[in-house]
Amino acid sequence: MKPTYLALSLVALLSGCASLEPRSTEVAPAIPAQWPATTSTAAAVDVADIGWRNYFVDARLQSLIAQSLDNNRDLRVAVLNVDKARAQYRIQRADRVPALGVQGQMTRSGGDAPVTEQFSANLGVVEFELDLFGRVRNLSQAALQQYFAEAANRRNAQLSLVAEVANAWLTLGADREQLKIAQATLDTYEDSLRLSEARHQLGGASALELSQTRTLVETARTDVARYQGQVAQDRNALALLAGGPIDDALLPDSEATDVAAVRALPAGVPGDVLLRRPDVMAAEHTLLAANANIGAARAAFFPSISLTGSVGSTSSELSGLFDSGTRAWSFMPTLTLPIFQGGKLRAGLGVANANRDIALAQYERAIQSGFREAADALALNDSLDAQLSSQQALMAAAEQARTLSQSRYDAGLDSFLTLLDARRTAYTARQSLVTTQLNRLSNQVALYKVLGGGWYERGDVAAR
Repeated sequence: MKPTYLALSLVALLSGCASLEPRSTEVAPAIPAQWPATTSTAAAVDVADIGWRNYFVDARLQSLIAQSLDNNRDLRVAVLNVDKARAQYRIQRADRVPALGVQGQMTRSGGDAPVTEQFSANLGVVEFELDLFGRVRNLSQAALQQYFAEAANRRNAQLSLVAEVANAWLTLGADREQLKIAQATLDTYEDSLRLSEARHQLGGASALELSQTRTLVETARTDVARYQGQVAQDRNALALLAGGPIDDALLPDSEATDVAAVRALPAGVPGDVLLRRPDVMAAEHTLLAANANIGAARAAFFPSISLTGSVGSTSSELSGLFDSGTRAWSFMPTLTLPIFQGGKLRAGLGVANANRDIALAQYERAIQSGFREAADALALNDSLDAQLSSQQALMAAAEQARTLSQSRYDAGLDSFLTLLDARRTAYTARQSLVTTQLNRLSNQVALYKVLGGGWYERGDVAAR
């Protein structure tokens, strides 16, 4: 039995004696050292440390996000992919330790010679590879990094889901407000049409004026029908994200005036911030997994030693299988030295190197894309504030012009064409204001997402 015990004791000494994995991989994403300059005076914050409940202040939106995180099927798939990757890593990690098994066997043979029987029962190790060059360890490390990548992908799926729910909720509110504006405008225009028809019958309004009023009515009626369809589509989109029916009490009444408790700006240099994004982290772990696979592919060029050993009992009679004098052991080391593989090993190494280079390019691309998304959101942050201020002033001026034009028309000082133009301008200004408000709020959501926030429900560590 000594050789078998000796083989088992060699495992801790010989497994992982060497590793052929590349020591480092140079990453050059080529992004600026600083964020684009902005005029905002908001204090810099680390967005990744802000929980989504701390960021999104509306209680209805918070409830809807919570429902989506519990029931969304895409997120559920991402969670299951993490469980799958964890199980695959455990399978691969099991190859690093000997697998013990019990085997019972009966051999019955005969022919011209008398029939003989042989019984045996053994406890042993079957073909355990001594990891002299780190092949098994590198494969285990690759599986571990893939598990980490899937975990990061799950966090990215959660972050994206929170942002999608917030945007869909805001879009529904904006479209409901547009519908309300269109319906109120239609009611006003229908009143004007009835008045124009009465004046036309009395000869106080021309046929042209009557036709122009009808044009306003039909335009508003078309908008009402269009926004009714959009509101229905928005609600269907929210139901899909939420994974089921939505309580009417959670829906927005109209466009939100604000969605974020923090006008988030990134703390730190771009590299520090972007490396905390879950999609960048997933790409980094995929790169590390590809790097480990190179080590496994290199180790395949070298000899491998597998151990098979057992201790047990053997007897010609089943009843005497465990009697004294029936003990037996076996020890069978196997050395495999690749000599000619038809280029298979070299091609395998080439594939591993190519996969590493692909993963490196994807990692750098993820950093570059993250910087571009964050820079775009930061650039729009101040721009949309200025647009909103100008749009509010435009709507106020348009409403005042419409009121004055109506008064001048009623007094006979302006033509109906002037009043018609003032009405259209005021209607368009109100619609544009709602669109600008939606764009501003959506950019707040986008800024939070692209800077890696939203992993946790609350910002405090205890709630994580």
